[in-house]
Amino acid sequence: MGKNRFYPEEVKREVIQMKLSGEWTNKQIMEKFGIKNKTQIKTWMRWYRNGEHHRLAQPTGKQYAYGKGPDDDSEITQLRRKVTYYEMREELSGKYQEIERKWFQKYL
Repeated sequence: MGKNRFYPEEVKREVIQMKLSGEWTNKQIMEKFGIKNKTQIKTWMRWYRNGEHHRLAQPTGKQYAYGKGPDDDSEITQLRRKVTYYEMREELSGKYQEIERKWFQKYL
């Protein structure tokens, strides 16, 4: 089983600059930095092109798909996330009670 490798933000940015220069191939970059898969380079390039520069600084296992993560969100965004959570929780609770009621009617 493979082990996740952490690459510092500086390495990721240097790899991106090397790719943008057009003078380095994926294989050469992989050998220089010990990167095991070219998909890693492609991922960093995709983040760069999409303007997701904050993702380069995130540690392994903390890849937030939207925004910059919970600590960097504004207070309004955090409150909206909480409201959405409680709305879903309430909806699921109602569905569970309905299923439980039907089950008791059927089997009791």
